[in-house]
Amino acid sequence: MHRLLVALLAAFDALIVAAVGVAVVLAPLTLLWVLGIGAPDWSALWPATGAVWQLGHLVPQAVHLPVEYLTVAGIPDGAAAFTLSVAPLALAGFTAIRAAQSGARAGRSGGWLTGVLSGTAVFAVIGAVIALTTRNTVVVSPLWQAILFPALVFAVPALIAAVACAWHEDTGILRPLREYLHDLPGGWPEVPALALRGGAIALTGLVAAGSLAVVVALLLRGGEVVALYQAGNLDGIGVIVVSLGQLAYLPTLVVWGIGFVAGPGFSVGVGTAVSPAGTQLGVVPGVPILGALPASTSPWLLVIVLLPIAAGAVAGWVLRQRMSELVGSQEYGVRSAVAVAVAACSAGGAALLAWLAGGSMGPDRLAEAGPHPGPVALAVGIEVLIGAAILLLGSQTPGAVSVVGRRERGAGDRVDAAPSAAPAAPTEDATDTVPIDPGLLRGTQP
Repeated sequence: MHRLLVALLAAFDALIVAAVGVAVVLAPLTLLWVLGIGAPDWSALWPATGAVWQLGHLVPQAVHLPVEYLTVAGIPDGAAAFTLSVAPLALAGFTAIRAAQSGARAGRSGGWLTGVLSGTAVFAVIGAVIALTTRNTVVVSPLWQAILFPALVFAVPALIAAVACAWHEDTGILRPLREYLHDLPGGWPEVPALALRGGAIALTGLVAAGSLAVVVALLLRGGEVVALYQAGNLDGIGVIVVSLGQLAYLPTLVVWGIGFVAGPGFSVGVGTAVSPAGTQLGVVPGVPILGALPASTSPWLLVIVLLPIAAGAVAGWVLRQRMSELVGSQEYGVRSAVAVAVAACSAGGAALLAWLAGGSMGPDRLAEAGPHPGPVALAVGIEVLIGAAILLLGSQTPGAVSVVGRRERGAGDRVDAAPSAAPAAPTEDATDTVPIDPGLLRGTQP
């Protein structure tokens, strides 16, 4: 495909992704402005939309409440200014998925770098336009962050997907790295691909475990969630808007669930902790979904860490047969490297998710919320390593012949599965003689 066409398609992808994200935010806010506010200030609708869109793309927002609002709402002066940085990851997730699809298409088209650069540039321009047209005195964000962070949300998944699709066909900047890995001895050239595949499988299992934790919490404490809805005295429009906002934060809560099932847990304020080992909560904001937080936990819940171990075991099981075909059954050094690399990829991915899902959600003690990346990464790495190592380093099927082994022996060599059934014909230079029975000779005399 021509590079100009690749660039235009990637730019169109970025434009559509940004437009859909803005529309998803603008539609419920418009509904709230029309039906939920008696005398709406239409000049504030677009700044509010831009602030929510930026927060959903990881841009922290510095909130400065006006004095007249503090007086009406009875909020103390110390809570007038705070930072809101816990992002609704549904918006960032949608952008990342669509960006990955755009990058994959560019990679298959042969112009992966052109596509990634074009899409990222357009998305950065859109972010800059939103940042410049929505600036106000109530919600403020640094201009460079408002441009850079949304562009990175688009660029990183697009680049990863593009490189993955163009890895075997690219003859440009990827070729030297591909040739270097191919020239490594034994089964080492296969380690990076296997590690990335295993890490993706383990992370998928962790996301499933975190989702299960959220579902169980909602089922067990659904009454508290309903009670918080009732305590808020919300009308129909308020219930719809609040519910949509909580749906946008559902992926964030799933990441909090990953921190819980991994062991370290998460915090909902300074000095608080929610983990299988114990729960210590202070005053929790009156957001209905936070009613699902457990008031107490039992030490028996520590068995939940078997879920990350199971995720690592699933990754090891998937890679086990593949490694038997590629690197043979006796290359324990390669297998150990793959197990460690899978654990490292899983730990890095979990740390990134924990960092994305954490931050500040209000003033004072609410300035710290979410899982801590370091403890989550350490716990996930150890647990996934245990599960993957059990499957990858266990007993293998004897007699497995690897593709690498056949390649090293050469194309002209043969591997006989069984000895030949017919004896070899004697050669002319054979020195052994066959004895002749004398009786046969006597029978031939006249």
